[in-house]
Amino acid sequence: METAKNKTNQALFNVVLSLADSTLILSHRLSEWCGYGPVIEQDIAMSNIALDLIGEARNFYDYAAKLEGAGKTEDDYVYFRESKDYKNLLLCEQLNGDFAHTVVRQFFFDSWHIHFLDVLRNSPDETLAAIAGKSFMEVSYHIKWSSEWVIRLGDGTEKSKQKMETALEALWPFSGELMEATEDEKILIAAGILPNFEQLKTIWMEQIMSVLTRATLEVPTGKNTVQTGGKTGRHTEYLSYLLAEMQSVQRAYPGLKW
Repeated sequence: METAKNKTNQALFNVVLSLADSTLILSHRLSEWCGYGPVIEQDIAMSNIALDLIGEARNFYDYAAKLEGAGKTEDDYVYFRESKDYKNLLLCEQLNGDFAHTVVRQFFFDSWHIHFLDVLRNSPDETLAAIAGKSFMEVSYHIKWSSEWVIRLGDGTEKSKQKMETALEALWPFSGELMEATEDEKILIAAGILPNFEQLKTIWMEQIMSVLTRATLEVPTGKNTVQTGGKTGRHTEYLSYLLAEMQSVQRAYPGLKW
């Protein structure tokens, strides 16, 4: 029979892998803007955010490898798993779309990320607390960047406002998964290792409403079904295409070293 300790350790591995996957996939999406940004300054800004996220992902993958104890490296997790094995948030794998879509996707994620890491810095799990502490300062810039662009575009021209409204409608259903705890996450929340999602949801929503109000935008009120499943391996078709591109070289030449 599985002991409570083993159950908690397995849950911790799954959640750490999920955190790693989410930051990795969002990092890859942002990297797709490199050379295509609307202006050079924002091209560089998105590339820097992508680098921050991939650095955070590497720390989580390294911890996941230690938890699993199977001698794996971060490359094994990134390059040699299928889409069904990935546990990233569905929000992170959504296509970049236009600049407004990328800004809204980033804003939804950042608004959760900053508060999640803030609480995680005090986790009794010392490794999680250390990763959160290191990443928190970087994410403080991310939320500043995405919030400012939401306001600038929402309260900008008629066309920029319309594009932001379209992006909000398209991505709002995927934001709900940020606050939907999986069974593994519930185990860690009960153990005091992860933040309380209900409390985070209140803070996250306050952040969203504050920025959208300044941007003269509103939360979509239509009957949008919350899209979940990414953290348990159920993904949109977009992830498979992303992984095919990201994994192609390493799969063609396993163990390749630059």
